[in-house]
Amino acid sequence: MQKKSIWQSTLSWLSQDFAEGSAPPFLLRHRSSKWLILTTICMAVFTDIFLYGLIVPVIPFALEQRSGVPPQRTQYWISLLIAIYGAALITFSPLCGYLADRSTSRRLPLIVGLLALAGATVMLNVGNSIVALVVGRVLQGISAAVVWVVGLALLADTVGKEQIGQAMGWVGMSMSLGILASPLLGGVVYDRGGYNAVFAMAYVLIGVDIVLRLVMVERKIAVRWLPEEEKEKGDIEGGLGSPRGPDVESSPERPETEKEQPEATANTTPRTDSAASAAVPSTQRRAKLPPVLSLLASRRLLAALWGCLAQATLMTCFDSVLPLHVHETFGWTSLGAGLVFLPITIPSFLAPLAGWISDRYGPRWPATLGFILAAPCFVCLRFVTANTLHTKILLCALLAVLGLALASAMPPLMAEITYVIEAKERKRPGLFGEKGAYAQAYGLFNMAFAGGCLVGPIWAGMVRERAGWGTMGWSLGALSLLSAVPVVVWVGGFIGGKGERGGGKGG
Repeated sequence: MQKKSIWQSTLSWLSQDFAEGSAPPFLLRHRSSKWLILTTICMAVFTDIFLYGLIVPVIPFALEQRSGVPPQRTQYWISLLIAIYGAALITFSPLCGYLADRSTSRRLPLIVGLLALAGATVMLNVGNSIVALVVGRVLQGISAAVVWVVGLALLADTVGKEQIGQAMGWVGMSMSLGILASPLLGGVVYDRGGYNAVFAMAYVLIGVDIVLRLVMVERKIAVRWLPEEEKEKGDIEGGLGSPRGPDVESSPERPETEKEQPEATANTTPRTDSAASAAVPSTQRRAKLPPVLSLLASRRLLAALWGCLAQATLMTCFDSVLPLHVHETFGWTSLGAGLVFLPITIPSFLAPLAGWISDRYGPRWPATLGFILAAPCFVCLRFVTANTLHTKILLCALLAVLGLALASAMPPLMAEITYVIEAKERKRPGLFGEKGAYAQAYGLFNMAFAGGCLVGPIWAGMVRERAGWGTMGWSLGALSLLSAVPVVVWVGGFIGGKGERGGGKGG
C-alpha cells in the first residue's frame, strides 16, 4: 500500500497534478514563462535530432569495425538505419497525438520520451551488432514521436497564433542545428576521441534536457496561482480551450461543402428558432467526427503537410550520401565528412527570422521561395565530381544556399499547422471538442516529417548507388520545384480566394 502511495505521489509530481489549495511551485512565474517553455521544447527537439544524426559520419566506420559489415554493404545499412528512425516516427506519431490531446499533462509524456531516448543512446553506444543498432534506432523514433507531437502541442498552447511562427522558427533552428550539426560534431569528436567520446556528448545533452523538463511548469497549471492581470494578457494558453473569438483577417481555405453555406453576420437576418434548432444536430455530428478526419479535409493543411514531407526529404537526403561522397571524391576522413555539414548548418540561425516573417506576412511566400531557391542548387551538385579546389568551394557554396532555403521553408510550414486549427475552430466553434486537436495535428505533421526522414536517405542513397551522384541531385531538385506548387497555391489559404491570410497580418 505504501509502495502504491509512493508511486502515485511520484506520478502526480511528474504530471504536476497539484492538489486543490496547495501552495504554488517554487519560482512559478519563471518556470511557467513563455521563454522557459520555448527553451525547453527547443532543447528537447535539438537533443532528439542531435542524437538522430550523431552517428551519421561515424556509422560507415562503426558498421565495418564493430558490426563486421562488408564494405560493399555499408551504403545499404546506412540508408536502412536512418530510414528505420523515420518508420518508427510514422508508426507512433498518430498514437502519441491521440493520447496527448486526451491527457491532463504534457510534461509527463515528455519525460517518458526522454527516458526512451536515453535507453536508445545506451543501445547504440554499447551495441556491437546490427540488431542492437536497429533496436536503438526504433527507440529513438518512439522518443522523437513524443517530443515532436507533445512538445509542439505544448508550444502552441503557450504562445498562441500571434507568435507561433516565430516560436516555430526557433524550433526549426533547433531542428536544423541538431540534424545538421550532429554529423559535424560527431565526425570531429570521433576522429579525435573515438566512438565512446561521441556518445559522451549525448549523455551530457540528455542530462541538461531532463533538468529543463523537470523544472518547466505548464501554463494551464500555473494559471491557478498567477495574478488576474496575467490571465488577461492572453499569455496563458494559445489553445482552443480559450477561443479568441472571430478573426476575419485569418480566414482559411474551407472545404467546398462549407463554402456552399453562407455564414451569418451581424448585418444578416437572424435565423428562426426552427432553423437554428435544425442546425444543432449537424454541428453535433461534426463535433463527433474524429479531429484527424476534419483536419485531413483541408487542402490547406494537406499542402502544408506535403511541404513538410518534401522539406524533410531534402534535409535528410545528405545524411546517407554526403559523408560517403566526400570520402570517395576528396579522400576526406570522418573529420572532413563532419566539417562539410558546417556550410548547411550556419544559415539555420535565420529560421526565427523566417518565422517572424510568417507571423507578419503569412507563411506562403517564405515557404515557396525556399523550395524554388533549393531546386537549382540540387541540380548543380552534378558538377561536384572532381578532387579540385574549385569543386570543393562549389560544394560548400551550394550547401550554404541550400541551408538558407531549407531554413526559410520549415518554420512557416510548421506554423501553418496552428493557423489551420485556429481558423477551423473560428469557423466552427467546438469542432475539435474541449481539449482541441493541436497534438493530433502535430502528429500529422510528425508523420509527414518522418516520411521525409524515411524517403530522403533511401532516395539519395539508392539513386546515387544505381544512377550516380548527378542523377541524385537533379531528381531532388525536381522534387523541390514541384513542391513549391501546392505550397504557393494553398498554404496560407487558397491563393485565388479573398482574405487568405495564414495567421499573420498578410498573405
